[in-house]
Amino acid sequence: MRLIRPPFAARAEGSVRRRTSPVLAAVGLATALALTATACDSGGDTTAKGGASASASSAGDGKIKIPDDLKRKLQEHGIDLDKWKNGAWKNWKKDDWLREADEFVNPIIKGLWDPDRMRRANDPDKGVNDNDLAGDQGVTDPTPTPVRARAVPAAYHDNAPTAGKVFFDAPEGTMVCSATVVQDPAHPGKSNLVWTAGHCVHAGKKGGWYRNIAFVPSYNNSGKTTAELQKATRQEVAPYGVWWGDWAQTSDQWIEQGGATGGQGAAYDFSVIHVTPEKGSNGKSLEETVGSALPVNFNAPAVPKVASITATGYPAAAPFDGQTLYQCQDKPGRLSIVRADPTMYRVGCTMTGGSSGGGWVETGSDGKPALVSNTSIGPVSAGWLAGPRLGPVAKGVYDSVSKKFAGR
Repeated sequence: MRLIRPPFAARAEGSVRRRTSPVLAAVGLATALALTATACDSGGDTTAKGGASASASSAGDGKIKIPDDLKRKLQEHGIDLDKWKNGAWKNWKKDDWLREADEFVNPIIKGLWDPDRMRRANDPDKGVNDNDLAGDQGVTDPTPTPVRARAVPAAYHDNAPTAGKVFFDAPEGTMVCSATVVQDPAHPGKSNLVWTAGHCVHAGKKGGWYRNIAFVPSYNNSGKTTAELQKATRQEVAPYGVWWGDWAQTSDQWIEQGGATGGQGAAYDFSVIHVTPEKGSNGKSLEETVGSALPVNFNAPAVPKVASITATGYPAAAPFDGQTLYQCQDKPGRLSIVRADPTMYRVGCTMTGGSSGGGWVETGSDGKPALVSNTSIGPVSAGWLAGPRLGPVAKGVYDSVSKKFAGR
């Protein structure tokens, strides 16, 4: 299955692909899995609890300002920021592919994500602790019955206000993933945080940060058809604006192990992006702009205790076209790819590549919805999806991004 990256299809038995672009191979599985991951570049410096991060400071006008020390480091790599904005970012030579967190650069290129470019992007219970996570390790439940994805009624903002799409550029071309607006404990009610898959920002062990990463909340909010979108304005496609990532973080495990195929790192395939509006700040945060943000539950109950999960995303691989928002609801089962890693959630769902990074929501004991996972991988046959169970490593990534901007 693909999610948000280029349309890769795993053929070999036991292989898995990232939902957005890449493809992951699951160890010990007799089913061909295909994931399309959308990765940007989230590798780099280790900050908190196993998290790797990347950052760039933002000026008051909403444009990303590259610190002088980072400029010097980029120059050492032969990168000129002015040339970068004028198209040099298309150079994907290995030596020029920034990998480390302190090399992350994502300067705003106004107008880059126009309607045509966005439309053509490829798919490419309490206190969870290590003992809780270990309880299900190595356990895989029977393959779930496929659940037919249902289209979310338009306007999407009325029915799934925190959902949107992440766009980015990879060596293979223009890619897309799904993502969710989440709360920021450092800025209650004023969050600029977006949750997606790690493979939507960073290529993993054989690559670096993806480029031109941007988030569009409620993409194609009115649910226009592909034909209607041919003539759609940017306002119609992105009614709540285009928000560029000015800092991103994913897990060290994804950066060190993740890849297009293999399944390695899938249990840690998550990312948090801090965003800033392309047109500059009007005083409103992303959360205030869309009117909503989901809390993230790092203490969700063990898989067998979760009654139901709703997965949301923009599937782009056939038979879908990536322009319409869909959801699947199912009781999750367990999927173990690597015995030493936390067991993943798995649900029946027919969504394909492009849905990678999309949020998985469960109603907690307080009766309120919370994000508990994100789409990571799925089979070529598109009958189910799997996502990481969010534990201490995920919380470390989340907390690091929040703290990074706590005083701003």
